[in-house]
Amino acid sequence: MSSAVHEGVAPTVPDRAAIHLPSLIAALVIMLGGSIYPLVFARANGTVDHGLAMALFCAMSAGFVHGVGFVPRHWLWRRLFSGWSCSLGLIVAAWLRWGV
Repeated sequence: MSSAVHEGVAPTVPDRAAIHLPSLIAALVIMLGGSIYPLVFARANGTVDHGLAMALFCAMSAGFVHGVGFVPRHWLWRRLFSGWSCSLGLIVAAWLRWGV
């Protein structure tokens, strides 16, 4: 691609993205784990823990986007779908689940 196509794009956006295995593996584990054992999203009394589900789904979304190597152009989406966002979602989920 010519450099004229990239005008107005932040210089931190790489021309070629790479797969990030830790993020992709985290997303796949959340997806498969929740599909095989959906009670992972429930409290001990069997009701749904919406905070835990939201944290895990945010981590899964960020993990898939970052894991496959997609790099959004807008700075906000780059932050929301980064490896750091995936990690933060996992930390929040662990804190909500076990009080770590």
